[in-house]
Amino acid sequence: MSNYAVDPDGLFKFDGFHQVMVSTGTKTIYIAGQVAFDKDMNFVGKGDYKAQAVQAFQNIAIAVQAAEATPHDVVSSTIYIKGLNADAVQQVMMGMATALEGQPFPAHAYNIVGVAALSDPDVLIEVSAIAVTN
Repeated sequence: MSNYAVDPDGLFKFDGFHQVMVSTGTKTIYIAGQVAFDKDMNFVGKGDYKAQAVQAFQNIAIAVQAAEATPHDVVSSTIYIKGLNADAVQQVMMGMATALEGQPFPAHAYNIVGVAALSDPDVLIEVSAIAVTN
């Protein structure tokens, strides 16, 4: 396997998240920020952080598969959340936990960044990602 997690004893552990991802793969895939638009540019989940997270992470899965990888190859992502607060984070985490046909998006290293605005007034979350595979 080209990617594996390291969760050092000196750092907190959290389901669905790894402190460190190590990669020995040879192919790096950079995925542009994904929001809650489906393939037909229909917006999914207006006003709903969880629904938007599900769609954004489904879009990440589609993107990595197009590059001949899988969601398990995602090593890092940045999650931008408009109006960041504890409830918004909880809703986004719930979306990640059910993003792949009711199954969680694979655990990886990620950052959460609060922002004032994103590309469209209805967009509440945007996710960019990096995957590595052989």
